[in-house]
Amino acid sequence: MPRDHEPIARLVGAIKRYGPLTALDGVDLQLQRGELLALLGPNGAGKTTAIGLLLGLIRADAGAVELFGQDPQRIEARRRIGLMLQNAELPPTLRVGELLRLTASYYPMPRTLAETAELAGIGDLLKRPYAKLSGGQQRRVQFALALCGRPELLFLDEPTVGMDIEARQKLWAAIRQLLAEGCSVLLTTHYLEEAEALADRVCVMTHGRMIHEGTVEELRARVALKRIRCLSALSIDTLRGWPEISEVRRESDRLHITAADAETVVRRLLVADLQLRELEVQRAGLAEAFTELTRDADEASDTQREAA
Repeated sequence: MPRDHEPIARLVGAIKRYGPLTALDGVDLQLQRGELLALLGPNGAGKTTAIGLLLGLIRADAGAVELFGQDPQRIEARRRIGLMLQNAELPPTLRVGELLRLTASYYPMPRTLAETAELAGIGDLLKRPYAKLSGGQQRRVQFALALCGRPELLFLDEPTVGMDIEARQKLWAAIRQLLAEGCSVLLTTHYLEEAEALADRVCVMTHGRMIHEGTVEELRARVALKRIRCLSALSIDTLRGWPEISEVRRESDRLHITAADAETVVRRLLVADLQLRELEVQRAGLAEAFTELTRDADEASDTQREAA
């Protein structure tokens, strides 16, 4: 789907301090219409602060913050967003259908109750009190509340925490449908496979700074590691002695090897075990790329502190 060139949400050189702590240190971030941007980073990286600025919940100490080209605290901008926070306090005695009708009434052109329930997969929960639902069911209801106003921009903070695999897959499908309709999504998640499955772009934060922005493939390309899987009788101790191998483990009869120089390792494997079979070589996934990127940033930060 074609996208406008003008971002619908952005931070420009955003700085936010809490006393001596700098939560955001000159962060640039922008989100285009119809894209899903995954904002990743360890705890304390500044993700929550960045989202708080875009939602108008807090003010930046310096830099610019825009939501649909406006101040995020303007009601005209806020009516165009949906929000699913990691922690939500909702009236426990209201039934799910009542919660949806109440929330939809705050928006000028909300979805119908039936449309919202179908998209979020909660048609069987409408008559049940919110407090009587399981944690995973409550998360599905919170997702429904976030999308019922037909938002142009959806903020999803750890949306699938507490969900089982089936519910998670259904929520992913709903997110893809919203993206196809032109909705933009800003996603924070600790499930890196979630970002890998959904994101158009990934931004990685640590220590209040943006350390990477690009597609999942571009993030992977920054990491030299590759994963090798095979069936082999070679022992773990033998392979740990090979300098090209970073990590090795065995699951059942299958070896799982991580190596920077995969070609050399594969050649050695074929020579050392003539019975080797079911050989697979894959590039590093998002998890490995994220770990290496944040580790490098942590080491650089430690070096700067020691030099200061």
